[in-house]
Amino acid sequence: SSCAVRSTSMQFFTACVRASVARTARSCPRSLVGIDVGFEEVPGNLDGWQSARVPLAAAVPAGPGRNGQVVLFRRPLEHRATSRSELRRLVHRALLEQLSALTGIPVDELDPSAGDPDDED
Repeated sequence: SSCAVRSTSMQFFTACVRASVARTARSCPRSLVGIDVGFEEVPGNLDGWQSARVPLAAAVPAGPGRNGQVVLFRRPLEHRATSRSELRRLVHRALLEQLSALTGIPVDELDPSAGDPDDED
């Protein structure tokens, strides 16, 4: 049933996000201090969105009384990926780019292995 497929892909996506956060925590623990990482099915409000491409993730700066946030968008990421391994790579890349935007830490410092040639778009 499509419901079973959806829950399987949801579980796989959740596993991708967890693995990416764990990988980043090992390579650059300070990048995740004060940052919450989560995901949503799709971007919430695209009113006024000018680009032809739907965003894969968003960075929300910290505010009074709340942490900064990285939000990954499951459906757009799954749509872009052609395989499970590519989905893992896209999730990790999106996380690194958003963390870099929030923290100012370069992507290659967040995860030195992320720049490997087989890890590029």
